[in-house]
Amino acid sequence: MKNKIILAATFLIFFTGCSVKVSGYAGLRDGKLSECPDSPNCVSSQTAKKDHAVDPLSYNGSYSEAKQALLSIISSLPRTKIIADSDRYVHVTFTSRLMRFVDDVEFLFDETNKQIHVRSASRVGYSDMGVNRKRVEDLRKRFYKRLKIQ
Repeated sequence: MKNKIILAATFLIFFTGCSVKVSGYAGLRDGKLSECPDSPNCVSSQTAKKDHAVDPLSYNGSYSEAKQALLSIISSLPRTKIIADSDRYVHVTFTSRLMRFVDDVEFLFDETNKQIHVRSASRVGYSDMGVNRKRVEDLRKRFYKRLKIQ
């Protein structure tokens, strides 16, 4: 038991960089998702920072079908909580199983271009070992499968 506690503490210190630093703030800024911080624990489809960039989700049908599909996928995943669901914006938290780290994932619907912009960021720490990027790509895969998009 003692070894597990030491291992968990070491893991926590390593991944938070010895200090717990809140990584950015969720929400819209001038109609866009917030910019990612410089730390490598955030990805966004609206960033100019190449190492943080991901593609937005695309859809073919109606906005309401796309939003319903996305919300259904999110609701089916473990340890998720919908924080905000307004007309064009959805804010969700994902909590890790082991260490209970919370990540903020945001979606901004662009009906004109039939895209859903996405931002996924860790609340604390420096590195996320690619978890946010993997999450966005997993959501993309599930979303396209649900909407039968190739």
